[in-house]
Amino acid sequence: MARGHTTQNGHLRQPELTNAYLVGDGIASLTAAVHLIQDARVPPSQVHILESRPSGSLYSTGTPGTGYVVSPEQMLNFSCVCLYDLLSIVPSLNDPAKTVKQEINEFNAVPGNKTYANSRLITRGTDGPQIVDTKELGLRERDRLDLFNIYRESEKKLSNLRVIDCFEEEFFRTNFWCMWATMQPWHSAMEFRRYLHRFVLGLPRINTLERLDNTLYNQYDSIVLPIETYLKAQGVNFKHAVRLTFAENSEISVNGIHFSKDDDKEFIQVEGSDIVFLTLGSTLACASVGSNHSPCGPLSSAHDALRASDAGWSNWSSLFFSSLINPPHAAQLGNPLSFYSRMTESRSLWFTVTLQNPEFFKLFEKLTSNDPGTGGLTTLKDSSWLLSIVVPHQPYFLNQPNDVQVFWGYALFPEKIGDSVRKPMFECTGKEIFKELLGHLNFPEDYSRRDSITIPCMIPYATSPLLTRRHGDRPQVIPKGSSNLALLGQFVEIPEDGVFPLEYSVRTAQTAVFKMMGIQKQPKDICKGDKNLMTLAKTLKELLL
Repeated sequence: MARGHTTQNGHLRQPELTNAYLVGDGIASLTAAVHLIQDARVPPSQVHILESRPSGSLYSTGTPGTGYVVSPEQMLNFSCVCLYDLLSIVPSLNDPAKTVKQEINEFNAVPGNKTYANSRLITRGTDGPQIVDTKELGLRERDRLDLFNIYRESEKKLSNLRVIDCFEEEFFRTNFWCMWATMQPWHSAMEFRRYLHRFVLGLPRINTLERLDNTLYNQYDSIVLPIETYLKAQGVNFKHAVRLTFAENSEISVNGIHFSKDDDKEFIQVEGSDIVFLTLGSTLACASVGSNHSPCGPLSSAHDALRASDAGWSNWSSLFFSSLINPPHAAQLGNPLSFYSRMTESRSLWFTVTLQNPEFFKLFEKLTSNDPGTGGLTTLKDSSWLLSIVVPHQPYFLNQPNDVQVFWGYALFPEKIGDSVRKPMFECTGKEIFKELLGHLNFPEDYSRRDSITIPCMIPYATSPLLTRRHGDRPQVIPKGSSNLALLGQFVEIPEDGVFPLEYSVRTAQTAVFKMMGIQKQPKDICKGDKNLMTLAKTLKELLL
């Protein structure tokens, strides 16, 4: 019989008597399930993942005939210590004798698979597109001083401030900002500070993206699918959750879960020894997918987020509003309104291009001097939509034919009028978006558009974790007073860590499992660049002087 564990709240949990319910889509729930089995020794049949769609914010699908769709992906490197710890457990789909982490290591050990971008920024020149010399970051003395000031400022003083509140307008036209940006000027200055501390040692490589780790395929096929496959083979239950019900007492606790299966609605009574892991919010809620011939649907409202099928926002809102009538809990559960009510500040438009003609890839290699998969991210600096694209190693999907190529991109200003296509990006069909891209690259349109399928996807909450916030808007992983509830994902608070989607979500899940099950173990230390003072001083000197 497995030994019982005493949790931080004094509850004794015996693994063989514990049912664990993981509510919410994505990597956080999958991670928690792996560690419940591996570290806490909870029987797999007593681990239940209650989801509304597979894999949450990482889901890629499609066919050559209909076009592929890639969801937003994260750059990976050595700082992803929690994610890599997880992937060191999970078997590879290609070779079960290896782990996913070993597969990633071997893939990136091949010289031809290493990233070294020669074209991080491209501008429109008089004779066509020109590669920007990004060795020069374009920072003025004032910009450098402002960077240093925000770096050393306390988070308390940056509470609810925007990045634009800390810099002059010229800063946002520098090469530095164009290479930095998936963060927007109106996003959180507090989060910007955390990113500086977290990734300061990578700033000298911001123009080449050296030391990035690539996966063999897209991150769904290379990371999420192996985890799901492993968990299903172990006997973990996957069901479709609808909503939670919360007990009204002196403790924060869940007493029931409603879910549906094969159109039948069921109810799970959460018993005294059971635990619930709830992923807060959703970056993919209300996402709208267009086609090669039709634009994405109109932007949803905040009320739609509360009715979204994944229930990430509605469950958090139910938890939040129930806490308001119970004063001891009111300050412990965060504030979802700070994140789901400002879609115009968090939206972006992503697109995936499926090609059945190799000419685009040949022209792009010639322009950028990068083979597919070695150039990282390329941003079109003069694009009114601020387009960025990633041309990855091929094949990018597990079952992708050899004569098909796939790449993806996104825009940070989809509400602006295009430069060639004179209307907002979110009103454009996939074909029109590809036409705009070809115009910036000065590539011929005829063959490229004829043999291409471009699928646009409007994501209203893509950057919602980066929105301005106050202290307490993000709750702790284990709220004070919780008896059986842990909170996961990008909207909970991990002190000093920046919201780096995969790594951050995995860290919250590991923290939750270890604490809720009373395991004498902690996630690996946050990999922060400013711990080595000598290296930090050298980096800051290169950046700021």
